[in-house]
Amino acid sequence: MSDGQIRVMLVDDHEVVREGLRTLVGRSEGMTVAAEAGTMAEAIEAAARAKPDVIIMDVRLPDGSGVEACRTIREARPETKVIMLTSYADDEALFASIIAGAAGYLLKQTRGQAVIDAITSVAQGRSLLDPNVTGKVLERVRRGRDDEDPAFASLTEQERKVLEHLAEGRTNREIGEALFLAEKTVKNYVSRILDKLGLSRRAEAAAYMAKRRPRF
Repeated sequence: MSDGQIRVMLVDDHEVVREGLRTLVGRSEGMTVAAEAGTMAEAIEAAARAKPDVIIMDVRLPDGSGVEACRTIREARPETKVIMLTSYADDEALFASIIAGAAGYLLKQTRGQAVIDAITSVAQGRSLLDPNVTGKVLERVRRGRDDEDPAFASLTEQERKVLEHLAEGRTNREIGEALFLAEKTVKNYVSRILDKLGLSRRAEAAAYMAKRRPRF
């Protein structure tokens, strides 16, 4: 923070959402809007340039995942805190957000003052995440695994591609659009992947993939 001001960056593809957040932050003492972005690519570039203290990040962006943007930004500058923003509660997106290093997760219908309180809280180094939820995620991530896991080895190349997208918190529809597959086909792939890996939920697949990545 410079001059005691919390530098906030707003990332959402809807101008009306950014305008509302801009007004909210602008009238809050001790905060200033440092940058704005409407896509994943813009967010990563703007974060590198503006070096914000806190980013309000939409989970779903036109050109990719806000979760992946969060991961990339925090790898380059860990001191930047990211609060994920979404229209509805989504356990899988929450799970992926925690793994990506997000400090918080808010619904778009959250009251204005609660958003300001959240920005202040994470800027001061506090987390908005439920310790119980975070603990479950970290426990699974820390278990570790052998890179020669026969279950993973049994996945086909296409199944691994689907799993990578799944681990980023994308929906079946979004995975289908990325891989040029029908949504029903993706659903079948997901079922086979979970069965082969001995998992029961999509969120568990995100944790599984996190354990395979050296950065985690």
